[in-house]
Amino acid sequence: MPPSYAGTVIVQTNTSAHQDKALLVCLMSGSMTEETGNYHLAELEGLCETMGVMAQQKLLVRLREPQPKFLLGTGKVDELVQIARDADLDFIIFDDSLSPSQQRNWEAIASCAVIDRQEVILEIFAQRAKTREAVLQVGLARMIYSLPRLTRRFVNLSQQRGGVKGAKGSGETQLELDRRVVLDKIVVLKDELKKIREQRALTRKKRVGSSLLQGAIVGYTNSGKSSLLNALSDAGVLAEDKLFATLDPTTRKVSLGPGRELLVTDTVGFIQKLPHQLVEAFQATLEESLYADFLIHLADGNHPQVSAQIETSLEVLKELGAQDKPMILVLNKCDLWKEDPLKQRMLENLYPDAVFISVKTGEGLETLARRFEAEIDLLSPRIWFEFPLTRGDLAALLHREAQVLSEEYTDTGIRMEASVTEALKAKLLDYMVD
Repeated sequence: MPPSYAGTVIVQTNTSAHQDKALLVCLMSGSMTEETGNYHLAELEGLCETMGVMAQQKLLVRLREPQPKFLLGTGKVDELVQIARDADLDFIIFDDSLSPSQQRNWEAIASCAVIDRQEVILEIFAQRAKTREAVLQVGLARMIYSLPRLTRRFVNLSQQRGGVKGAKGSGETQLELDRRVVLDKIVVLKDELKKIREQRALTRKKRVGSSLLQGAIVGYTNSGKSSLLNALSDAGVLAEDKLFATLDPTTRKVSLGPGRELLVTDTVGFIQKLPHQLVEAFQATLEESLYADFLIHLADGNHPQVSAQIETSLEVLKELGAQDKPMILVLNKCDLWKEDPLKQRMLENLYPDAVFISVKTGEGLETLARRFEAEIDLLSPRIWFEFPLTRGDLAALLHREAQVLSEEYTDTGIRMEASVTEALKAKLLDYMVD
């Protein structure tokens, strides 16, 4: 049996001899319940698993008032340090953010590295970044995060700081040199990212000028966004049962039937307490939701905290300025709870306008496609036009900037049915027919 400590709830104990082991700590402040604390710990454990660290122990600690030196009181600090020493752990990982000075104070007395949720997420992004843009974005976020932490003692995580585990700082002169190196790298990374963002803006401009409407799949990480894009378009996007499997946006054409197509983009997932460095660094990627005509908000309908995850996603969208976009709420993984009538009724009552699907079985995808069509008809309604035979330029304009559904040449003109935007409709009002 694990030892018990006053005021601390030991939630779970695991053992492993083959990978780094960690003590996970969630601070319960204010009116936070133990149930909510366990949810935060479970999510932090999932993040650690994705990073490659095993959560050997998970603790809930009641925090009455934050302390400036360690965030916790010295008595509780001693208890947590002793837990880590007794279990010979490699990390103490906090679900809450630690200031640079608090992190240094912890590592001065602990026998292991002490990090927070933000650093875990940054490390996961660094591990999963594949494209040049993602690598640069993560590099910039980590440099900004590490700048005030250059004097840290423990440096377990890959390529974030120089040195080895247990090495001490080498003095003020070396610290200033390190700061200058980091600041120079930040400037270089920002310049490189600026060039890539200009290229992305050109690509986006071409898509915006396309006759096809654009939908962006947004939502909490690991809700099935990449799997949905694959199911809709055979995109072949990497889809794993891990947090943040996708960092780069992928856009594919989705066919809804003859003459009915749209572009759909898979985006990086949201999560609670997403580090501001990542929000800023991934601004160009996250902005895909801003430039879409409508949003496909995907959530894991089987998750016990689905409502909290939906709220988190809405908060991130608000921060990005995309909260007023037309949105279709889609609850995934319905095959896992459909046999639970109580849960089904609860979700239907909470989200009466949602589409319930299972990407795994294909259930509900036809209904979702019909919702896409309804959104297209709303944003780009079908309208009949008749152009004089001498105005082939207008027919060409319609082919270029709209989805032409039918076209017929008569003795008097060119009759065309097309899905058009309000802006294009305004240009062609004189040629509309019943």
